[in-house]
Amino acid sequence: MGKLIVISHPEVVVAPDLPITNWSLSDFGRERAHIFSRSSVVSSVGAVWSSRERKALETAGVLAQTLKLNVNSDCRLGENDRSATGFLPVDQFEAAADAFFAEPEKSFQGWETAKAAQKRIFEAVMSIVEAHDFKDLGLVTHGAVGTLLWCQLSGKKIDRQFDQPGQGHYWSADLENLRPDSGWRSIT
Repeated sequence: MGKLIVISHPEVVVAPDLPITNWSLSDFGRERAHIFSRSSVVSSVGAVWSSRERKALETAGVLAQTLKLNVNSDCRLGENDRSATGFLPVDQFEAAADAFFAEPEKSFQGWETAKAAQKRIFEAVMSIVEAHDFKDLGLVTHGAVGTLLWCQLSGKKIDRQFDQPGQGHYWSADLENLRPDSGWRSIT
């Protein structure tokens, strides 16, 4: 049986005047994606799925190109909806993310709740896994929803302590039981 490999996009170009969903990979992020696409971690991937956000699609495109695969996408793999506040400077964003994880059933200033985002990504992943064959499955998404999925599959309460330490990380699980075999690891 194959592995589910959940990948968060690497570093992006922060563009405060653009919607976050339209941010692209930075040169450094693109370089890290290329290095990861040639690693043994993803060498057996038989299908690549991505969020429809630009940074995730760009990461998935690098991976798919190296592996000579197509990119499939599903909007339910997108990051938690934070459009109500738009861009927040780093210190404000970190405080907001803390609140998002600390009170999973409560919306932070109009954000999608952590519980709702967790349900959405879990349903998306289950439908993708059910239609997948036995090869490894690469799923390019985002840090918060990747963490929420990890918490659900690990049987852990939603908690930011399980969040990735920065952009460009992955974790994997056996496709048969979907139990994560570790926490987040750096793609390079």
